[in-house]
Amino acid sequence: MPRAAICEAIGDPITVEDVELGDPKAGEVRIRTVAAGVCHSDLSVQNGTLLQPIPAVLGHEGAGVVEAVGEGVEQLAPGDHIVASWVPECGECFFCARGQGELCEVGLTAMITGGQLDGTPRFSRGGEPLLQMAACGLWSEETVLPAIGAVKIDPDVPLKSAALIGCGVLTGFGAAVNTADIRPGDSVVVLGCGGVGLNTIQGANHVGAGRVIAVDMLESKLALAKAFGATDVVHAGQVDVLTRVQELTGGRGADVVFEVIGLKQTAQQAIELTRRGGQTVMVGVPNMETMLEVPAAMELLVNEKQIRGCWYGSSNTHHDVPMLVELYQGGKLKLDELISAEIGLDQVNEAFEAMEAGEVARSVIVFD
Repeated sequence: MPRAAICEAIGDPITVEDVELGDPKAGEVRIRTVAAGVCHSDLSVQNGTLLQPIPAVLGHEGAGVVEAVGEGVEQLAPGDHIVASWVPECGECFFCARGQGELCEVGLTAMITGGQLDGTPRFSRGGEPLLQMAACGLWSEETVLPAIGAVKIDPDVPLKSAALIGCGVLTGFGAAVNTADIRPGDSVVVLGCGGVGLNTIQGANHVGAGRVIAVDMLESKLALAKAFGATDVVHAGQVDVLTRVQELTGGRGADVVFEVIGLKQTAQQAIELTRRGGQTVMVGVPNMETMLEVPAAMELLVNEKQIRGCWYGSSNTHHDVPMLVELYQGGKLKLDELISAEIGLDQVNEAFEAMEAGEVARSVIVFD
């Protein structure tokens, strides 16, 4: 019986207890979780910002080792090292067929139901089904995943670092590389320098941005942003952000602006910071009731600004995960430096508090 961290009700502390875990069914794999990140989306489930059926085993960013495979699984075998994807791409639906696997209809259904691709979870407690976040439930010593949501990686890559690829790295890096159209030499603004924002900075540099301006309220996060490749930093609590960004961009605003916080105020600020003809990319997760107010005639028509949504970095996990692993192995992608703290499963509530206080880039639960 694996130990797992469970969200019992919105606003309640996470509890840790023994649960039952079934065998993988056809098209599924059972894994031993080695490491799992504490992502802001986990906190968003606990505080009710994200609508995830509960009670559920949380955790959607992680890596582990395959222990058993279900019927029909040929691409994975016991002993394989994998990174988990929280959007299992079926490869056959309307969106997958058009290269938008992050919008997979089957994967979305799994997230909504709190189960596997057949709509049922593999966890149970006291004989009753126990849901799992995003078809993953990685805050458990063991879990079952859709095989298509488990991406095999080189066993030489440390799993505690690889774990971060599964959400924060794919989302941030992908926002810059896949979602946005950054041209060499472009100016880029990143609003919010947490784990996802830092990877947006890495992605912007990867595609040749000329100036990467990091904006945050905390000196510690701005220092990290510089270490991850920001050319300029702006302390939002000390200077007027619009004035400073215009000073750094010839008075026009930035070519591409990423909002990586999820607040109405910063989302609208992101649009304001974008130059005429530029792009605003929404990466942060807002409250489900958040509505933006945009002067359509001026900003969208006269100024020709583009506002883009970004889900999971617009990533194709089976292409992008191996690519990111290769960059890491070649010293071109920082992963180890993202880990602010290694914790045990019983410390997830403290990790939430550290996240809310802005004290960490990423806390990682290490099981081994």
